[in-house]
Amino acid sequence: MKLVSFSDRRGPVRVGVLDDASHVIDCKAIDHDFPSSMLDLIRAGQAGIEQARKVLQAAPRAARLSLNEVRLLAPIPRPTKNVFCVGRNYKEHVEEGHRTRGTEIVYPVAPQFFTKAPTAVIGPDESASLDPRVTQMFDYEAELGVVIGCGGINISEADADEAIFGYTIVNDFTARDLQRHHDQWFKGKSLDRSCAIGPCIVHKSAIANPQDLGLELTVNGEQRQASRTSYMIFSIAKIIRDLSLGMSLEPGDIIATGTPKGVGFAMDPQQFLADGDEVVINIEGIGELRNRVEQVATIAEK
Repeated sequence: MKLVSFSDRRGPVRVGVLDDASHVIDCKAIDHDFPSSMLDLIRAGQAGIEQARKVLQAAPRAARLSLNEVRLLAPIPRPTKNVFCVGRNYKEHVEEGHRTRGTEIVYPVAPQFFTKAPTAVIGPDESASLDPRVTQMFDYEAELGVVIGCGGINISEADADEAIFGYTIVNDFTARDLQRHHDQWFKGKSLDRSCAIGPCIVHKSAIANPQDLGLELTVNGEQRQASRTSYMIFSIAKIIRDLSLGMSLEPGDIIATGTPKGVGFAMDPQQFLADGDEVVINIEGIGELRNRVEQVATIAEK
């Protein structure tokens, strides 16, 4: 089941179910008691999913809206907390980073966590913002996103799946020069409009093995990244275990699980994103997340 947040000229943001590649069912139009937001649906747990299944089965043709009639948003348009992220979680990405910097290759011994601010979040077909006065090294990162369901604290690897609601796609746009300038990752990862999420959340029941999904990223049609989630250094279960140690994970929390090799800063010559570039991520079983880079002025001239 693929769940989306969408809007149209008829009303506020609503929750929908993708019926096929070109139609979405307006859940609230079928069931007036349906949760009003994706967060409310996630908090409803299994009862909410059963409600969505009934909507999918009962929906008449008139309730199936063409995707051309609606605007898909980030599945959780405004997360209640920062988006959790895992750095350097694919072996070949670690290696390309060390080669580029000319340093000895050292693999992480534990997941490396950082976050992206909620103000960074955009949805499918929205533009990622590039201000050349802020960054000259704007990069892309294709990542599998994990959406927390019931959550919890001190979750074991064996129980990690029980804490998950579903899966989505994340593009962790990154200002590499800001990372280096500030000697940490938060600032370079949290610029406004630098965290694309979508186009949907696939409920975990529809993903047989999230630890073996193909993912790829293209820039203007040129393939830059192609890998499988089976190449993660730290599994999804391990990530959830370590992240939840002493820290509560809550319904609707989002975890970006790391990116494979092929990022722009590691190419020879380096290739960073520019105004008008179109970045497309495909992840098996989830779909396609498409965003364009738009050069904007975000800091007033002094």
